[in-house]
Amino acid sequence: MTDVAVLGAGLAGLAAARDLVRAGADVLVLEARDRVGGRVEQVSVDDGMPVQLGGELIGEAHTAYLRLVEELGLTLTSTYTSVVGATTYDYVDGVLRSEDGPFASSEHRADYERVARLFGHVAATVDPDDPWTHPDAARFDDVSVASWLRSVDALPSTLRALEAGALALAAGSSERTSFLSELRKAAVVRDTGFYSYSLWESMQVAEGSAEVAVRMAAELGERVRLGAAVSAIAISRSECELTLASGEEIRAEAVVCALPVSVLHDVPIDGLAPERLKSLRAQRQARAAKVVTVYDRSVWADVGANGLSEGEQLLSSTWPQRDGVLSGLVPPERVAWLLATAAEDRPGVLHAELTRMYGTAASRPRHTFLRLWATDPYTLGYTTHWWPGDVMRVGPQHGTHDPPFYVCGSDQWVAGYMEGAVRTGRSAAAAALGKEAWIPA
Repeated sequence: MTDVAVLGAGLAGLAAARDLVRAGADVLVLEARDRVGGRVEQVSVDDGMPVQLGGELIGEAHTAYLRLVEELGLTLTSTYTSVVGATTYDYVDGVLRSEDGPFASSEHRADYERVARLFGHVAATVDPDDPWTHPDAARFDDVSVASWLRSVDALPSTLRALEAGALALAAGSSERTSFLSELRKAAVVRDTGFYSYSLWESMQVAEGSAEVAVRMAAELGERVRLGAAVSAIAISRSECELTLASGEEIRAEAVVCALPVSVLHDVPIDGLAPERLKSLRAQRQARAAKVVTVYDRSVWADVGANGLSEGEQLLSSTWPQRDGVLSGLVPPERVAWLLATAAEDRPGVLHAELTRMYGTAASRPRHTFLRLWATDPYTLGYTTHWWPGDVMRVGPQHGTHDPPFYVCGSDQWVAGYMEGAVRTGRSAAAAALGKEAWIPA
């Protein structure tokens, strides 16, 4: 029997296991894949250049992740936010390029800014750690972001810009996202408007974000067991029993569960209180995909673009990962289009999207990588997606623990992301060790 079994070797599980081991616990990390990192993944191409196939971006508000990067001896660099050129808006009625947003007039821009201020004022009233006791919690959760926009007489141009922005994040349409969840997301980083890029996406790890997982796994060594998919969990005060897909049984005094919630939906869990299990089952992940193309140079610059895009087509966003490397997302509302295409034809379909946005040079990448998180059996999604009603449905048990069962992962934070994985992983370890909640410096 081991002291603690950690389920999943993504950022959350590894961060939890690292802290547990450093405190003297006997730990076994069980990972279904043949690699560590989960939704963070890296490959090397050509002359050894690292290319990120999973999570990449962080911002000033991501203090837990930034502290871990410092502990691991890694370095930070700026992201696409420092790249010059115009942003591309890939709308169904044509491609627009602008350095001042997708607004046709000063009236449209003024309305967007008016609504952003209103949103910021309301967000400031929400406690991100306890949105459930807000006097308007149920009402805010019952409506979508788009419904709220219409209630404050937002112009169609504002609605369209914010829907394109929602699709660009691939976390779900503004028509299917809880207004309360977006308020909470802004409140947790003290944003005064809609998604400030400096707070969320202005930095990246120079060595590659996946190096964070690789270095933690190296510290843990043989404590990480790959190819070990958990098929059932039984929790009791005396011991926890885990059944692997192979039929093997593993016993531990405690379990730290870092499995993505969509994966956890299909894992039987015995011994948890019904309300706890109901809360876990009520969480959702957005089903999305990521594409990365590698060129000899930044071909988007040929048309005066900075590589950043938002849109209403198959690729809802792109951004330059580094010189010559372009990342992109396929949102939940579009991923079925891609899945309906034969696997061998998917690269060509994606290249056609890039060609429309960035010209013929974008049709000929040296390398193309596609990660279908929506259907990957060990991921089954991307960031957390809060439908209207979900914040109240999941309830205040979200992200909390029921010893000896502890939960962590990007899904257990406010809005997903790598910050949520690291923050909740370290907090779960602190809770399992009987310490006060871990708080990043």
